[in-house]
Amino acid sequence: MQNPNLEYLQFTDEIRICRILNGMWQVSGAHGKIDPIKAVDEMFTYVENGFITWDLADHYGPAEDFVGDFRRKFIAKFGKESLSKIKFFTKWVPRAELMTRRLVERSIDRSLRRMDVDSLDLLQFHWWDYNDDNYLRALEYLASLSEEGKIKNLALTNFDTEHLEIIIKHGIKIVSNQVQFSLIDLRPMVKMVDFCQKNNIWLLPYGTLCGGFISEKYIGQNEPGYFQLETVSLKKYLRMIDAWGGWQLFQELLTTLNKIAKKYNVSLSNIATRYILDIPVVAGVIIGTRLGLSENIKDNIKTFSFALDQQDKIEIQQVLAKANNVYLAIGDCGDEYRKA
Repeated sequence: MQNPNLEYLQFTDEIRICRILNGMWQVSGAHGKIDPIKAVDEMFTYVENGFITWDLADHYGPAEDFVGDFRRKFIAKFGKESLSKIKFFTKWVPRAELMTRRLVERSIDRSLRRMDVDSLDLLQFHWWDYNDDNYLRALEYLASLSEEGKIKNLALTNFDTEHLEIIIKHGIKIVSNQVQFSLIDLRPMVKMVDFCQKNNIWLLPYGTLCGGFISEKYIGQNEPGYFQLETVSLKKYLRMIDAWGGWQLFQELLTTLNKIAKKYNVSLSNIATRYILDIPVVAGVIIGTRLGLSENIKDNIKTFSFALDQQDKIEIQQVLAKANNVYLAIGDCGDEYRKA
């Protein structure tokens, strides 16, 4: 099931992951209509090619249900033992309200049922409002459920460094934090990477390809209008490009990446992904899968066929040096979800 052309990493004592995780935000309904049968069938294709790690969430439409369907079909075809290497990382994204043991457990039980599992490999917790310290109570209950075996590993998504530190000092063990991290959003480099290195916490970046903008498709193109964009990802990351430095500078970045890509006979998205993968504490990057609509398996495999040399990184950094300070403009990791 593992592909010798891919990279794998020992994420925890019991979990080994592929360093490109299959992101399932794209099945939530905001990236095109998904056929459930085709989607589950394509999950088999990703796994057969060695992409054995999936990232999803309770609010990604039918994502958890797709996992349950996939698991049942996979067990019927190959047996339960063969499923042990395939890992599914979900999220719990509750509304801000009083956190009770009953509410937390019912939410986790719902994910267990939908995914048809006895225990969640990784539960990534998100919280919208830091002014409401119920997030600490929620995490205490989640830690208790972890001790009981319903959650194997507890993690976060879109937490900033300050509140990650508060959680660690509160005595709650966190395995990873999922954050936006790309060549146009290097905010994790300011504080997060250093803190995670010191506290043995992995980062799981998303947005590394800016929703598809970091692609040969956009070289030499005029900036698209907001309402011309087909997916919510593209709309989101066009705003990020504008905050980072604008379309003209983005064109310079694409041209630079394309030059390096030709040197290694890979795609420029491979270059952008490899750059982030080479940063310490990055366990793997999450690349979206529009299951049944399009797939990027062959291109993703090429990410592991080369290594960036120092000159490559210097050329990329020369472009990045011209950009705005996104950290000053937006704040630390996840602050875009908490500021108007």
